Amino acid sequence: MNDVNDQVEQHEDGFDLFESDEDAGGRGKKRKPRRKVVLLSILLVVLIGGGWGAYYGAGSYLGIGSYGNYGGDGDQDVLVRVDNGATTRDIADMLQSQDVVRTVRAFLNASAGNAEIGNVQPGFYVMKTHMSGDAAVTRLIAPASRVGNVQIKAGTQLDDTKNPDNSVKPGILSQLAAASCVTLNGTKSCVSADDVKKAAQTADPAKLGIPSWAAPAVAKADPVHRLEGLMVSGVYDVKPGTDAVTLLRSMLTQSGAKLATLPQTSQDTGMSPYQILVIASLIEREAITSDFAKVSRVIYNRLAQGIPMGDDSTINYVLDQPLIRTSDENRAKPGPYNTYLNTGLMPTPISSPSPEALAAAQKPADGPWLFFVKCDKDGNSCFAVTQAEQDENAHKAQAAGVF
Repeated sequence: MNDVNDQVEQHEDGFDLFESDEDAGGRGKKRKPRRKVVLLSILLVVLIGGGWGAYYGAGSYLGIGSYGNYGGDGDQDVLVRVDNGATTRDIADMLQSQDVVRTVRAFLNASAGNAEIGNVQPGFYVMKTHMSGDAAVTRLIAPASRVGNVQIKAGTQLDDTKNPDNSVKPGILSQLAAASCVTLNGTKSCVSADDVKKAAQTADPAKLGIPSWAAPAVAKADPVHRLEGLMVSGVYDVKPGTDAVTLLRSMLTQSGAKLATLPQTSQDTGMSPYQILVIASLIEREAITSDFAKVSRVIYNRLAQGIPMGDDSTINYVLDQPLIRTSDENRAKPGPYNTYLNTGLMPTPISSPSPEALAAAQKPADGPWLFFVKCDKDGNSCFAVTQAEQDENAHKAQAAGVF
């Protein structure tokens, strides 16, 4: 009989898989397999290694331990974009993805308690790679860091205009050219105003993102004025360093979104969406906001009766001098924008209308007025039904020194 204590199973490679032992009763029992111990040890090493890798990754992302922050004010310039509606966490994610900050946590820690970070507007900013969280926050909230921003005021034309004191008011195209400029790592790049004007006049309308409802009128318009009014008042962000066509397309696409509901909201006016845009631009240049709806009614009444509108703003539009009263000579010159000689609307808008002017163009006030004239120095208009009433209002305005 074999001694149970000497019993050994041999593996093919020569390693013992089992060892016997004797308990208090003399019976032998098998110990746990050594292979299982080895496998468990390997698994433990893997788990520890994976956990350390996860810890390292989390440290790099969240700023745990010594992995959280770069030092200093950064290295190379980089252009970043803050999206509309972005939260502070969204901004932190974006900056980390572009290697501006080392971790999301570095930026979040630096921005904690900083009220200005919540006021960061959507748009483009010049930042630097490898910035500390504090440096990134300081740079992002600095006004000089924001680039590519265009703020179009209501009543602005495409081209530059001349004020009564001979100073020049930049038009939309010049403002767009200025917004195209950016300096990165000491190198400045810009699109010239001439290039923007050339693209506005010659580029394929389909490549410019013009709304489909405006395309027929744009195709028939004088190239110099064909984009007038299609970039309504508001704040726009364009990416600096891009070409003129891309800049215009960005502006027109953003403006088109503001006008997206116009085809539906204009249906009950008897006017096309483009005609509403033309009327709104005229209202914008002829009156102050409180008089918009009444001026709109005058326009509708005159159109219905086939009466020339007789507006100085349309004469001055082609002269690029919006704030000067017209002369008899200029009013006598034939042309598509001469509303003293022509009936009906102008071929294009004459300015960038505001939302308030667009609303008035679609919902004029009720009234029989056919005339209006600015009658005080605050810009308020006096309205009249007859020419005699209009003449009396004009005399009062002259006596008050309005013109």
